[in-house]
Amino acid sequence: MQYSHEVEKMVCVAKGPNHGPAPIPEEGKWVQAKEIKDISGLTHGVGWCAPQQGACKLTLNVKEGVIQEALVETLGCSGMTHSAAMAAEILAGKTILEALNTDLVCDAINTAMRELFLQIVYGRTQSAFSEDGLPIGAGLEDLGKGLRSQIGTMYSTVKKGPRYLEMAEGYVTEIALDSDDQIIGYKFVKLGVMMDMIKKGVDANEAVKKCTGTYGRYDGAAKYIDPRNE
Repeated sequence: MQYSHEVEKMVCVAKGPNHGPAPIPEEGKWVQAKEIKDISGLTHGVGWCAPQQGACKLTLNVKEGVIQEALVETLGCSGMTHSAAMAAEILAGKTILEALNTDLVCDAINTAMRELFLQIVYGRTQSAFSEDGLPIGAGLEDLGKGLRSQIGTMYSTVKKGPRYLEMAEGYVTEIALDSDDQIIGYKFVKLGVMMDMIKKGVDANEAVKKCTGTYGRYDGAAKYIDPRNE
């Protein structure tokens, strides 16, 4: 280490009290984080690219500074899905500092990583007050049955009004209208559950029937329309 001539000539003065960093909450403990390995926690965050063509929701489960579990969900830009595939391979096993300084292929995923890094190192994680944190696999459980992201897709114009295309329950196949042509309910198919049934040998038509449900005042509506074609 090099010192300037001015610093070399200075007299040594003893440093006073050193209280260290402020403790942050981590997995049910208060931790004075001094190194990356002192950091643990599970958290979520959202990132976006510069042109804002798409967004990424990133979930990381960090144990002793190392990313043990990563869930990458993307929306909007078609190329992001392939970027997410590569990011999923990159993230697991890296320290959060390595991941912060690694190209995660898509800028929205890089931005999500930045936002998560800030949450994690400041102790603002979902598991901050959970003793021993959350097990590896907790991120996957966020997807629910069928292991599919929770998607909401709606479209609307002044001339033709709103169309429900996909809800948390699933892919919307019909929307129900009352006598004033207002939406009062919809029919949906749980795609993730349906595909699981088909993989187990259930006939596709039978699987669709078993995975179809309705919401709201669907029964007895004045009119039913296909939101994609009508």
